[in-house]
Amino acid sequence: MPVDLSFHYNCPDCRVNEDLLQRRTCALLRECRVADHGLSILFVDDQEISWLNDHYRHKSGPTNVLSFPFADGADITLAQLPVKELGDIIISVDTALRESREFNQSLHDRLTWLITHGLLHLLGYDHELSETDAIVMEDKEQELLRKLQYPRSTAMTHLAINVDHIATIRQARGGVEPDPVAAAAICEMAGAAGIVVHLREDRRHIIDRDIRLLRETVKTKLNLEMGANKEIIAIALALKPDMITLVPEKRQELTTEGGLDVHAQKKSLVKTIDRMTKAGIPVSLFVDPDARQIKAAHEIGATFVEIHTGRYCDAITEKAREQEFQTIATMAEEAYQAGLRVYAGHGLNYQTTARIAALDTIEELSIGHAIIARAAFVGLDRAVRDMLTIVQEAGRIS
Repeated sequence: MPVDLSFHYNCPDCRVNEDLLQRRTCALLRECRVADHGLSILFVDDQEISWLNDHYRHKSGPTNVLSFPFADGADITLAQLPVKELGDIIISVDTALRESREFNQSLHDRLTWLITHGLLHLLGYDHELSETDAIVMEDKEQELLRKLQYPRSTAMTHLAINVDHIATIRQARGGVEPDPVAAAAICEMAGAAGIVVHLREDRRHIIDRDIRLLRETVKTKLNLEMGANKEIIAIALALKPDMITLVPEKRQELTTEGGLDVHAQKKSLVKTIDRMTKAGIPVSLFVDPDARQIKAAHEIGATFVEIHTGRYCDAITEKAREQEFQTIATMAEEAYQAGLRVYAGHGLNYQTTARIAALDTIEELSIGHAIIARAAFVGLDRAVRDMLTIVQEAGRIS
């Protein structure tokens, strides 16, 4: 039976991922063995839930969640009908947003807790009956939430392949092989959703010839990474890739070492974004998982942010890696709620990718070095397919 989600609220600070809540609720119903029952969830504001709270519970003011079992208070004959309905859950998004900030949770994790709490009330749990009942209900809540935690993603997470290091190998000899254009074709045939290349000012790997041919041959999506300098901007405007990603660029670095300082470069970046927007080219900003940078990216009109995952991948201890992961998860949700589309990448490999791919707010991963390195042993087609399997498996809710 379907889960019916309805939205009756006006909250400019909120952007609710309906698909995510739908999947999590369906998973909860399966865990509670009531997947064949219907359930209605209504998201309202504080004003509406205050009225409901007063009218039905005779309590003043807003609350976070209300539950109304299907046959509660109805004629006894209604309960005898062959209809599998659990009832209604009403949630105040205003209150959920306040509580998410108070408890240092993402909005969607708070809404998931409220859905879980409301569902258990519909199934007969009631923490208000006694201290024992409260403990039983809380234990069940925690059990269900743990089962939802990993993996948490959608199978819609895409994998884009950066073929820069095919060009790095070519440039080491100064010849024509291996060809990054041919590599891009192999990646697409293996299932990649896009091709990423970084045209650097010093042309250390990808060169002008590569991007011209890639623009003609890539069938999925061509993402041109670039620094915001005049020459490269002019090339991008002439080439018209499917999107560009603005990244910081230092002459001496081996690879991109961190995200853009968008907050400090607003004036220059907004000019580049305006030029690209007028040319019909969406812009992504490569940023560290930092709230100030996310906010600045939104303010200057970026379409996407790509969150830098390097510190997470490079973490030495499990504690440090967990801290970096939680920061990425929080910032990805913050970017999503601001209206940005969210990508992630840098340093991801066959061990670190799954958890990032399991974040519902991230729609695409950009991975290059790890795949090209593995390709030296198993071939490029196999290396891409192996990584794609990781990404897709991470997107399945158990």
